[in-house]
Amino acid sequence: MTPALLISTTIAAIILLLVLVLWVKLHPFLSLLITAIFLGIATGMPLENVTEAIETGLGGTLGFVATVVGIGTIFGQILESSGGTEALAQTLIKRYGADKAHYSLMLTGFLVAIPVYFEVGFIVLVPVVYSLARDTKKSVLYFAIPLLAGLAVTHTFIPPTPGPVATADMLGADLGWVILMGAVVGLPVAFLAGPLFGTFIAKKIYVAPPPVEEIESSSKKEDNDVKVKKLPSFGMVTAIIGIPLILMIISSFVEFCVKQEYIADGRFVEICSFIGHPFTALIIATLLTGWLLCSRRGFSRAEVLNISSKALAPAGMIILIIGAGGALKQMLIESGVGGMLANIISQTNFPPIVLAFIIAAVVRLILGSATVSMITAAGIIAPILDVYTISEIHRALIVLSIASGATIFSHVNDSGFWLIGKYLRMTEVQTLKSWSIMETIIAVAGFLLSWLLSIFV
Repeated sequence: MTPALLISTTIAAIILLLVLVLWVKLHPFLSLLITAIFLGIATGMPLENVTEAIETGLGGTLGFVATVVGIGTIFGQILESSGGTEALAQTLIKRYGADKAHYSLMLTGFLVAIPVYFEVGFIVLVPVVYSLARDTKKSVLYFAIPLLAGLAVTHTFIPPTPGPVATADMLGADLGWVILMGAVVGLPVAFLAGPLFGTFIAKKIYVAPPPVEEIESSSKKEDNDVKVKKLPSFGMVTAIIGIPLILMIISSFVEFCVKQEYIADGRFVEICSFIGHPFTALIIATLLTGWLLCSRRGFSRAEVLNISSKALAPAGMIILIIGAGGALKQMLIESGVGGMLANIISQTNFPPIVLAFIIAAVVRLILGSATVSMITAAGIIAPILDVYTISEIHRALIVLSIASGATIFSHVNDSGFWLIGKYLRMTEVQTLKSWSIMETIIAVAGFLLSWLLSIFV
């Protein structure tokens, strides 16, 4: 096929994906698979090769991603059910006081979202926001926006959350560098989109906290499998969250030193690589979490098992969507579309990191789902990167660029838009002016900072 025809076919495939999700209302898992099959057939691939590409893409992606997401989900659920997330929030607010609570909430959200899903972290911590707003007579947004910014930045930028894990795997980026660069980029971005923007928008929009009786009534309806009598210590919780991150960063740093011939390859490097592998690091953290926060604090084995089983239910859908995204990526490669795009872009001065952001942002605005936007952009960008000589750090920054694009301007086609609006009791216009703008600040600032860093690496 000619390059023009390949490009036209690719555009048609993306349009098909959007139609299936938005108009037909087909689940993204099936929509991505159907799009991948369409792309393979439309580009003239033999039918046998089409099904083989689907199998290869699914298996190659899920072999790594499903394990990381599965273990990470159990890790986060144990931390949340044992009271670890609440302990972080309460300790930080007590330590820095109500006048600096918006900074504490940003940091709490940033830490909590490492192991815990965004939605879960928000629902668990939003009562703290209501309480502070009631005590200080400030708008709920003064405290909610910093919390949301911390949660959103980490959920988007830092593994082991599903989006960055899947994107890093598809681009061949090292998770250790993604974590490190995600923290370097994420913290200033969270500060900008959280406390700074939150202080500004709270003066423009006053949102009153719900009555105490309503919160208490709502909390009684929640189905808690385990009742936490005493919260774990702040130091223990932060150490547990940091263990897998530090192990993965150490492994990446040691491997970098070996490549630069600063240290010799040997048994020490082998051990560091093993315990710093995401599988091993997360298993160690999960076992420690279960022992320190559950078993030693009176939780029965049945309760710990129930917590772990509960965690895997929502992870299944996310894992399948990511796997289907891997199938689409493989089809882009084997159909020749990826190579064609790589050749065209390599002949221009258009940086891949900019293209990655634009693709993810366009899909996000049209489709709404951040996860689908990330894996769609990663599938298109992945074969292009093979043409370039890119360092591990630069590759990690491209992951962050995609993550930034997939965050931009959450609106009515995003479930997060309705979740935040409902819980904070805002109108659609108020949600657009606060939550949607906050997401856009994260996206633009995250991209610009990633692009700036990429110039020097």
